[in-house]
Amino acid sequence: MKNLFAILLLIVGSSNYGFSQNINENPILSPWADDVNPNTPLQEYPRPQMERETWQNLNGQWNYTILDKGAARPESFDGKITVPYPVESYLSGVMKPVGDENELWYQRTINLENSQRKGRVLLHFGAVDWEAEVFVNGQSVGIHQGGFDPFYFDIKDYLKRGKEQEITVRVWDPTDEGPQPRGKQVNKPRGIWYTPVTGIWQTVWLEFVPENYISLLRIIPDWENGNFLVETSAKLVTDDFTVEVKAFEGTVIVAESSGEFGEELVLNIPDAKSWSPNQPHLYDFEISLKRGNRVVDVVKSYSALRKISIGLDENGMQVMELNGKSLFQYGPLDQGWWPDGLYTAPTDDALLFDIVKTKEMGFNMIRKHVKVEPARWYYHCDRLGLLVWQDMPSGDMGNVWEPKPGIYRKGMERERTEKSEKIFRTEWKAIIDAFHHFPSIVVWVPFNEAWGQFKTKEITEWTQAYDPSRLVNSASGGNFELEGNKLVGDIFDVHNYPDPVMPSPDLFGKVNILTLGEFGGLGLPVEGHTWQEKDNWGYQSFKNQDELWQRYQQLIKDLKLLIPKGLAAAVYTQTTDVEVEVNGLMTYDRKVIKFPIEEIRKLHQELYDDQE
Repeated sequence: MKNLFAILLLIVGSSNYGFSQNINENPILSPWADDVNPNTPLQEYPRPQMERETWQNLNGQWNYTILDKGAARPESFDGKITVPYPVESYLSGVMKPVGDENELWYQRTINLENSQRKGRVLLHFGAVDWEAEVFVNGQSVGIHQGGFDPFYFDIKDYLKRGKEQEITVRVWDPTDEGPQPRGKQVNKPRGIWYTPVTGIWQTVWLEFVPENYISLLRIIPDWENGNFLVETSAKLVTDDFTVEVKAFEGTVIVAESSGEFGEELVLNIPDAKSWSPNQPHLYDFEISLKRGNRVVDVVKSYSALRKISIGLDENGMQVMELNGKSLFQYGPLDQGWWPDGLYTAPTDDALLFDIVKTKEMGFNMIRKHVKVEPARWYYHCDRLGLLVWQDMPSGDMGNVWEPKPGIYRKGMERERTEKSEKIFRTEWKAIIDAFHHFPSIVVWVPFNEAWGQFKTKEITEWTQAYDPSRLVNSASGGNFELEGNKLVGDIFDVHNYPDPVMPSPDLFGKVNILTLGEFGGLGLPVEGHTWQEKDNWGYQSFKNQDELWQRYQQLIKDLKLLIPKGLAAAVYTQTTDVEVEVNGLMTYDRKVIKFPIEEIRKLHQELYDDQE
């Protein structure tokens, strides 16, 4: 496969744009790079929370070109790009920078059968970073801004006669030259800041739906009562429709309900089984849109009964409870980067691998750090049983630790423009809407450290009100605002490297959950498995795996002493090496696991002390 991509690079290499010194032209590759077929990559159904049978995957070979910002829609293209891998990535077959002064254009001709055009035709994008304008047969269908949330356009009215239809996409992404959420991407990668990700980076697909169809589904667990609350929305030409919902355990229907469309339905589950990391029990659902006795539209889904809440330990300290029982949460900081695909895992097996290894190592939680994953990643966490803390990707950074006039308000908060605030609020809401479904997500994290942190109280309280079913960590390791005698939000979270510490129990321990949002960062470069040959780093570096393992055991021993004092959760940095950072549990290419899996699993089990 590497030779095939090398050929593709030679084909497109005649472009005037060439390579940037900031893009690694010879990255290490993960084991799944050879499994990628450039014509048919990532063929799995991309939206497991609401599945239909009638769909078409559009991943594969598209035409591409890079033009000056504002240039007219192109008539010719530079070469081929493998969608959905970012243009800067090896797996895209391009590996070129774009920058804020240019725009990236995609084009592809698709074939539609007459049977696929009977109802509505929805063109879906899992994620495009950052601004995407979509054209169908030369007509602009719409513009979407946001690099991490899925979106779609109904393109039925833009189709022309005949099978062939042309799709064109214009993308503009200022990376760190703009205020938009972008996580750790920078135009000049260094240290903890990584290669830019521009353009389509998640699956593109068509969905064929009837004229009247289910457009939104929300299944909310009511754990105390053993119920599921089901909310649906639809695109309807008329209003004489009903909805029918069935819950399954295996192939057996365990509950069903029906009612008027838009009405909240309650399904009571007999002998209800709870979801937890040890027993990640899922129920399947079938939702039907009906007109009289005729089924017009059907989608399939799943959900789980679980509750995340705040409790008190024997000393009156706040703890996290899962299903009414205290559970110490411990997991890695997971950044979700790949040496060959950057933001995009080469295959679904690769996407699954990190989760499986995290579980095998005895972690019960993952903090998804300033990035949002494809829906299938959360689906895998749901079915395998891993709790997730979901960060909002940071942007409009200004991550300076001292107040500066004109830059920060209220001490160290960012003074954002009205435009910047609107961008943040719009995308944060879109992310919560898109991923509200997944029971594995138990904590929302609006801000990381002081990275673009603004109006903390307002953003936190909005998040709590918008989704009261989860806890809110207002600013992991960042700036906290007082509200009376407690901090805003549910959690007081500090960062410390390398040794574990905890927030002072005497300050807010009985009014906030105390957590250690980042620690560790033990570094070990493994020869032949690093992003660059030298100048790799960790927060504390070691010469071999034995030294690394001994130091890690001491960290866990010290961490365990903090739990009786009120520490409720901890996050170790990090799942894998990322570019020049070598403080991963695994190498960046996932070919070397730096710790003995069985021993580390047993070590971690001591932290939970049979709580679950």
